Amino acid sequence: MSATPRTRRRTRRLVTGTVSLAAVGALVAAMPAGAHGEPGHDHGKPGHGRTVDVQLLSFNDLHGNLEPPAGSSGQVTETQPDGSTKAIDAGGAEYLATSLRTARKGNPYSVTAAAGDMVGASPLLSGLFHDEPTIEALNRMKLDVTGVGNHEFDEGRAELNRLQKGGCHPEDGCYTDGRKFQGADFPYLAANVTDEKTGEPILKPYTVWKKNGVKIGFIGVTLEGTPDIVSAEGVKGLKFHDEVETVNKYARELDRQGVKSIVALIHEGGAPASTSYNYDCDSSGAGDGISGPVVEIAKGITPKVDALVTGHTHEAYVCTVPDPSGEPRTVTSASSFGKLYTDTTLTYDRKTKDIVRTSVSSANHVVTRDQPKAKDLTRLISDWNELAAPIAAQPVGHISGDLPGRGATTPESPLGDVIADAQLAHAKSLDDTAVLALMNPGGIRSDLVYKASGGEGDGVVTYGEAFTVQPFSNTVNLVTLTGEQLVTALQQQVSGGNEASPKILQVSEGLTYTLDLTRSGADRVVADTIRLNGEPIDPAASYRVAMNSFLAGGGDGFAALGAGTDPLVGSDDLAAFNDYLTATTSPADPLEPPKGDRIAIVR
Repeated sequence: MSATPRTRRRTRRLVTGTVSLAAVGALVAAMPAGAHGEPGHDHGKPGHGRTVDVQLLSFNDLHGNLEPPAGSSGQVTETQPDGSTKAIDAGGAEYLATSLRTARKGNPYSVTAAAGDMVGASPLLSGLFHDEPTIEALNRMKLDVTGVGNHEFDEGRAELNRLQKGGCHPEDGCYTDGRKFQGADFPYLAANVTDEKTGEPILKPYTVWKKNGVKIGFIGVTLEGTPDIVSAEGVKGLKFHDEVETVNKYARELDRQGVKSIVALIHEGGAPASTSYNYDCDSSGAGDGISGPVVEIAKGITPKVDALVTGHTHEAYVCTVPDPSGEPRTVTSASSFGKLYTDTTLTYDRKTKDIVRTSVSSANHVVTRDQPKAKDLTRLISDWNELAAPIAAQPVGHISGDLPGRGATTPESPLGDVIADAQLAHAKSLDDTAVLALMNPGGIRSDLVYKASGGEGDGVVTYGEAFTVQPFSNTVNLVTLTGEQLVTALQQQVSGGNEASPKILQVSEGLTYTLDLTRSGADRVVADTIRLNGEPIDPAASYRVAMNSFLAGGGDGFAALGAGTDPLVGSDDLAAFNDYLTATTSPADPLEPPKGDRIAIVR
């Protein structure tokens, strides 16, 4: 690591309280005539006018992506004036820092907030060091506040507290000589996460940003369903509460303290009608707008909250959703992996201490890679890369073309098929009666791309690249399921809690079926088409099935998988994946991308 002393931690501008500002997409809400031309308006300059513009910069779901993400995971879609679309390379902490610093120029009242999942499911550069590099990068970017996301709980409550407060890792110790990890300079907010025994929030529920008499409160919450998508150990002893009830509770508390301007940082999101970051979410055409959990959440949150900054779905949007009183309110999200940031202007009325809602404007901006890199972030990344390089650069396999995973455009991804095949191969080495493997799509965090990311050569898969794909340290588990349970598990992909947002399992070679998206609920899995090696599934027969430990615990709403019997715990899922690539591929015989024909899709 660099011998440069750590810069003195900047004086906190935040006091107890928490808030999140909505900023995303390309929406500009209507402004009253002459609002910014009236006498007494500061135009963001320090002074004592009646109103002052506060800049809210926000982003979400960084997931430790300090280096530019590879493949489609590192691109955003932009709609052109003629209606066509193009992909733009985006992201990388060096560019995100430059973008934020450039945006702040000329805006003395500027606050930067995030809506969770800053860490967790991270590439090797950050994940190998328990995300200390990402916290240090966010400190340098001068993040003011963030809410927690579900991935902040991947390593449990104690590790989240360490990221906040600092200190060396309890098992791996300190990574640099003579310097302990200092923790986050910004507060993590967790208003709806309480200790099961005491009932108290495990971290601050809110914070208040102050400058020259201007006060904005931030309340941070994660999705209530976090225990369903995080390992049981990660949320042990914790209780997760309703997002709307929690935000409303603390908005009332802030209001009683005289804080009238409030932003909610909510790690839950929606799906806009278009995947383009510059989509006009408020257009009035049929099928336009936004859907998903955040819509009902926004409609239920008290009008005391002026804007919602959201995340979790990795989508880009700047939308207007009416509050319970029917007034328009901005709801934003900035995609993921640092590819976008949202710039929202909040006009603060010094007399009422509230935001002039009709003058809120917001838009998403691309973190392009054609701008200068932030030199301090380049040094930070270089220092950590130096520590990670001996492990990250090790070759583990060879591919002949791109393997889309996180960036796949179909429910079945080529990379998902390969991971499932690798888990089945590992399972067979432990128990030769294993017949199939299932992989959750959310556990696939990136693509594998053919083009070299460093000096390894095209088509070479490195340990670091494989780690980025599967960073969770799950184990490959074997369980016995009846045929009836197996069919039920496949139906749970598109029913129950997964009906609104299906989670299509990736399947190993030999398992085939039809997914009819014109149907609804469990019927979308056409039961009489399910075959294993060409034979129909026998409801009364037993099948030995491999899956990661997260699914074996019933994660992602797959209760049927959690009911398996005769468990056998295998190796780490990343090791299983790497071993499979090493054993089955070579420079002369690289892995061909699978055809993706195991699940027949009817639309």
